[in-house]
Amino acid sequence: MMDADEVARLKALMEWEAQRTEPPQAFPELPDMPAGRYTDADYYALEQEHVFRKSWLFAGHIDEIPEPGCYMRWHNAGDPIIIVHGMDGAVRAFYNTCRHRGAPVVTEEKGQSPRLVCGYHNWTYKTDGTLIAVPERQDFPADFDLSCRGLIPVRCEMFGNVIFVNFDADAISLIDYLGPVAQEWEEFGFDNLRLASRHCFDLNCNWKVALEANMEVYHVPFIHPDTVAPLVDSKRNVNTIYPNGHARMLAPAPRETDRQHVRAIESPPEWQEIETVGEFGRTATQSYTLFPNWVSPLSNYFVPPLVFWPTSLTTTRLELVTMAPDWGDGPAPDLWTVPDETQPNGRQMSPIILEDTQFGEAIQQSMQSAAFKSVPLSYQEARIYSFHQHLDRLIGSQRIPDALQVQQTIGEEWVWPNDPRMAEMSQA
Repeated sequence: MMDADEVARLKALMEWEAQRTEPPQAFPELPDMPAGRYTDADYYALEQEHVFRKSWLFAGHIDEIPEPGCYMRWHNAGDPIIIVHGMDGAVRAFYNTCRHRGAPVVTEEKGQSPRLVCGYHNWTYKTDGTLIAVPERQDFPADFDLSCRGLIPVRCEMFGNVIFVNFDADAISLIDYLGPVAQEWEEFGFDNLRLASRHCFDLNCNWKVALEANMEVYHVPFIHPDTVAPLVDSKRNVNTIYPNGHARMLAPAPRETDRQHVRAIESPPEWQEIETVGEFGRTATQSYTLFPNWVSPLSNYFVPPLVFWPTSLTTTRLELVTMAPDWGDGPAPDLWTVPDETQPNGRQMSPIILEDTQFGEAIQQSMQSAAFKSVPLSYQEARIYSFHQHLDRLIGSQRIPDALQVQQTIGEEWVWPNDPRMAEMSQA
């Protein structure tokens, strides 16, 4: 939980942000971002290879594989994966590819078994990936070594009850990847959260178009006048940039709104509070961008990530997830979707998400026109620019055509724990 000094510092910074009449003096002027970053197929391919193959990605929740022997398929980042709750209690991930002829070892979305058996020729694996049985063993060479033919592992680590995977065997640990974000998330009790809902929706726009609608409050008064705007003071918003591409926005409620009181009124009695959540989680919008594709406000009731999966250059799969403390016998809380029998999965996006996604397809079509030349971003949109800088750092500037690169304009002096605004505020 943030200590009293940090809370006081951020409150003072909120008031300073509300009173400024121009960007901070030390903040750099952001060059236009190239339009092709949203429309170029080669740049999209670079993202897939160097970003989604090298970053920690949200994969699921322990509630989806609650007992030893439970497994689930996962394929949101391309390659087919199995996530397994091992008989020894460990959670692991493997490529869902038999080491014999490449058939999928698991074909059901979820299941439970003490062994993973490929249906093609019955090659059998333990839940730790070890190959333990090959039918007609006499037909293979005598020195055929089963110990070298286990399932190929994928890095898999957990933060509380939440499962992440990384295709890069040399990646830093998940806790190091999260950095200071992990410390800030401790108050939200990730190890006590249950999975309440998880639904997917397909969007007809580039994944960054969809993601970036949730990375700034510039749009809030115009897109969300009756939903978000009454609860968020965009003028007093404070953005923070973290290492590894992550970021946070902290926006208090308008002065005339008691956000904590509003939450208490709107919260059904079966909802349980996260008692350890601090002042900002209860009274403000405390939202994190976890690079590359997770955005989530965190509160004293929910951890509800929105996760954006690129499915092509111009299409995205949006996962809407609600995690919450145990709700007992009542209906599971679902922050982002509502019942709708006309939809394939019986759910529709909530009004807030519909507002954020309503222009995605039209924006993508407009971006692909000759009129879309570049993207000028404001200080309030600094999290987006910083996000693109980190995209290019992961890809490597030597791989990106000059016409598609962003300049590395926001320097380390703006990355946590540094904050030039503090010196300027003290001089005011």
